[in-house]
Amino acid sequence: MNWIANFVRPRIKSLMGGQKTDTPENLWKKCPSCGEMIFHRDLVAAQNVCPNCGHHLRIGPAERFAATFDAGQFDELPVPSVAADPLKFRGEKKYPDEMKSARTKTARVEALNAARGTLEGMPVLVAVQPFDFLGGSLGMGVGEGLVAAIKVAVDEKRPFILFVSSGGARMQEGILSLMQMPRVTIMVDMLREAGLPYIVVLTDPTFGGVSASYAMLGDVQIAEPGAQIGFTGARVIAQTIRAQLPDGFQRAEYLLEHGMLDMVVHRHQMRETLSRLVHLLMKRSRPKKASAAPAVVAVQASRGGNGHDRAGHS
Repeated sequence: MNWIANFVRPRIKSLMGGQKTDTPENLWKKCPSCGEMIFHRDLVAAQNVCPNCGHHLRIGPAERFAATFDAGQFDELPVPSVAADPLKFRGEKKYPDEMKSARTKTARVEALNAARGTLEGMPVLVAVQPFDFLGGSLGMGVGEGLVAAIKVAVDEKRPFILFVSSGGARMQEGILSLMQMPRVTIMVDMLREAGLPYIVVLTDPTFGGVSASYAMLGDVQIAEPGAQIGFTGARVIAQTIRAQLPDGFQRAEYLLEHGMLDMVVHRHQMRETLSRLVHLLMKRSRPKKASAAPAVVAVQASRGGNGHDRAGHS
């Protein structure tokens, strides 16, 4: 029960005699992990990380771009146009109606946004696949967007950084959705042939065909603390194998311990970590400034720390 919503607000409205006020309704947000009520300005200032328990709340492309690019300045790439309803899919809702609802809710065209800019002076291209648009599902729009963005990165010699959160392939597009996985995988190979880093930041949650393809092909695999990452949900796995799963199963820290990730990085240190990596892999010096503490929460030693050798960048 939400005490503020159910008791405080109605009481205030009754004292106001039903008069309308200019006070917004979303001044506070409840942390889904610890239940703490957080003032929205404090949450925004903390990059949507709970100041009480450190839980990383989900954020969208606008927040990612602002936190990553120098001075929050970037040039967003146009979203490629694709067939609106290629399979004439009909479920509980018509597919075009679902897309219209998602676009109205998020004020975005697709489950992918990409932009070019600089990261501590290094030209980079950043793509964000957010969960709030149809669960970050991979459809033709997302696949075409990733292909176009990687082409720009190759043409302009920019390292490619992907922030990904997804439930997997978009069922409304069937086989056409699944075809996007090999398409994007081929583009990742083009990045490597061009000698450009491909860095993946897995955020909560990342599952399904996305995690089984391009989301796990980074030269360096990073995850935010506590992010759920896997192919099939833990409940389905437990029911299938009829066994109790280990504590923390499919969490970022568990995957790091078992060699599936290179780093688990707090959101507040993400920009510095990405900058160090792209400058290192591009063999360029970072701008001189006051030294800072290492940003990496943990590094998988067995993989050489930064995935440098695996990427083929010598």
